[in-house]
Amino acid sequence: MKNKYFGTDGIRGTVNKGNITGEKFFKFGLASGTYFKNQKRNKQIAIIAKDTRLSGYTLEPALVSGLASGGMHVFTLGPLPTNGLAMLTKTMKANMGIMITASHNPYCDNGLKLFGPDGMKLSDKIEKKIEKLIDTNNTKQLTNPKLLGRVKRLEDGNDKYIKILKNNFPNNFNLKGIKIVLDCANGAGYKAAPKLLEELGAKVYPIGVKPNGLNINERCGSTYPSKIRSGVRKYKAHIGISFDGDADRIIMCDEKGKIINGDQIIAMLAKRWKFKKILKGGVVGTLMSNYGLEKFLKDEKIKFHRSKVGDRYVKEKMKKLNYNLGGEQSGHIILGKFATTGDGLLVALEVLFSLRKGKKASEILNVFKPLPQTLVNVIVKDKNVINSFRCKNAIRSATKLMGNKGRILVRKSGTEPKIRIMAESYDEKSIIKCIKMIKKSIN
Repeated sequence: MKNKYFGTDGIRGTVNKGNITGEKFFKFGLASGTYFKNQKRNKQIAIIAKDTRLSGYTLEPALVSGLASGGMHVFTLGPLPTNGLAMLTKTMKANMGIMITASHNPYCDNGLKLFGPDGMKLSDKIEKKIEKLIDTNNTKQLTNPKLLGRVKRLEDGNDKYIKILKNNFPNNFNLKGIKIVLDCANGAGYKAAPKLLEELGAKVYPIGVKPNGLNINERCGSTYPSKIRSGVRKYKAHIGISFDGDADRIIMCDEKGKIINGDQIIAMLAKRWKFKKILKGGVVGTLMSNYGLEKFLKDEKIKFHRSKVGDRYVKEKMKKLNYNLGGEQSGHIILGKFATTGDGLLVALEVLFSLRKGKKASEILNVFKPLPQTLVNVIVKDKNVINSFRCKNAIRSATKLMGNKGRILVRKSGTEPKIRIMAESYDEKSIIKCIKMIKKSIN
């Protein structure tokens, strides 16, 4: 059964509408706090981080109020990348962590991502239990006045996160002589990312590090990679690095200005980790992963499995198969050896670790030839249009037209009012015809 509140990556929507209101966030805090408070842990602690959206100032107090009303002690960390929150949830031995963010969405949206005490995103099973608590009489979850939670702001969250990241690499690791164009999307990584790279000795040319509450992801960040391409050419940089609003995804650019997506980064890491004998099992991609990646890994004798779209599902499959590398074309990449969820900064460091020996980004990041692939997002009023006879019939016809020359995937966005149509084939004319056919049935 479909979740009522949670989508593929937490809860998300337009601010002051539907689920993204102060009233709802109070209930989310109370319900999630009640669930994790009962998981037999001595201390009752929740930690909260957020990205830079103006709406965070209205939603965070409501969330804190719900948690404290249920008896949870709360530490707020301010702007911090999502995996920084996940890492600190684990190292601080908190019951839970909550990231207030709408990731790559525009400023008018917001939401939250929940993490358990292990720093992992929640399973569908746990989300359903929390949803049940949200919809019950929440006065029963309110604690005795003497047992109300206390709230404290921690100012060193980014420093703690940077220290954890550095500890994953040798003490002598440095980036002296490397010029990096860095786009932080005016989001959660705007403090940690430049500071980390500069401390390692890199010359950083920053973009998107002046958030004003309304400019997160605005013509910048991983969904607008032309920014780093222009920057790399302007400053003759060795590499461009671009994050999304909560810095859990990464898109790169080589020194020649070529954009590098998640599939290429995964291929590079898989090859390197196999050579270093630290690749465990194989690689998990998604239904969106390019066939070129699958073929490359097969040629390298590296096992490859696909999960549903969403880094949470990638991680679940990695855990099930006991793999330590997985991710998405969009740049959500999970380095299971170091992290429990996607982390743009961590992936950047892993790639930069290979560049420090004088290698060029174009040499190490263009690993395989991708199959021509097109992704079209169609804005809709009702995502259930995908289940209409007209749409299903168009998908069948397009699939028949494509035959064995390629692949078609049509799905609902888990975070936006969109239908996503993907087609890949060596025959680019077939791609155009198939997408046009399906798009017409939706509009």
